[in-house]
Amino acid sequence: MQDSWARARLALADAGVAPDRLAAVRPLGGGTYNTVQELRLTDGERYVLKVAPTAPGLRYETRLLVAEAEFCRAAEAAGVPAPRAVALGAGADGPRLLLTACPGEPWDDSLTESERSSLRTELGRQVARLHRVRGPGGYGYPSGALGPLAADWRTAFTTMFDAVLDDARRYRARLPRPVEEVARTARAAHGALDEVTVARPVHFDLWQGNVLVDRSAGPARIGGLIDGERMFWGDPLADFVSLALLGDIRKEEAFLAGYRAAGGHAEFGTAACLRLALYRSYLCLIMLTETVPRAVGAEHDRWVRETAGPELVAALDEIAELAPPS
Repeated sequence: MQDSWARARLALADAGVAPDRLAAVRPLGGGTYNTVQELRLTDGERYVLKVAPTAPGLRYETRLLVAEAEFCRAAEAAGVPAPRAVALGAGADGPRLLLTACPGEPWDDSLTESERSSLRTELGRQVARLHRVRGPGGYGYPSGALGPLAADWRTAFTTMFDAVLDDARRYRARLPRPVEEVARTARAAHGALDEVTVARPVHFDLWQGNVLVDRSAGPARIGGLIDGERMFWGDPLADFVSLALLGDIRKEEAFLAGYRAAGGHAEFGTAACLRLALYRSYLCLIMLTETVPRAVGAEHDRWVRETAGPELVAALDEIAELAPPS
């Protein structure tokens, strides 16, 4: 506990906040990568402190907090509720990011069907606003984990995809199909990536646990989109994967209604479906591979293989069905 308090005081000092204002430090659960704590000050103001691990991980996971700070800036530019990055730095125990805290609690199953429908529509509007932000002129991870931003989306995404395949080989991840077969099937869809000509911010981890629901001022509303550490500049369609995690965004009528009403483009022609299948494959590969360096327990490992494994196969089969003959 003393180490947590010392780390919190240093983070506050880096942000120009008097460390003696710190009143409480509380660990926050729900995350699977960074150490996350809530810092409460004497006047009730709250911050969130994230500290990155130093253990080996996947290649793209290098300097993830840089990507989260970038997401926060993009969300602020879009007027989307999300944390604000206060200070990004490094401490003795690893890189750290101090964020403002958003109101609310993670979306859970306590919502009524009416609340869920209303919130999904609001979420669609918020994500569409986020996707209106234009990138800095390149594509890929802003952390530089896989090199500098690429000039086009095909180059960026194929680099990202190849990197996780390399991780799968290195960690000997248990995939439902051989790595080379996965790579060969994915290549058939690469031409569809050329339709993306403007880089947009992609959160890529917008499952319901990273959406805060705030009830403090009446009806439930979106309090914040959090944990943007896996953000990249690319195709906004990629966000639809985690927004319907292990499901089909094309069936999410309330979300799509809000997204389209706010100006978001959501059409599912052949090229879009090919890209969506590529992004589903990419997320499933991450889920199946990261269990190895994280040394998850047997129960969680089994759950991932029984859920992400079939989803990866389904996505690859869709690519094989839709891709033009070579």
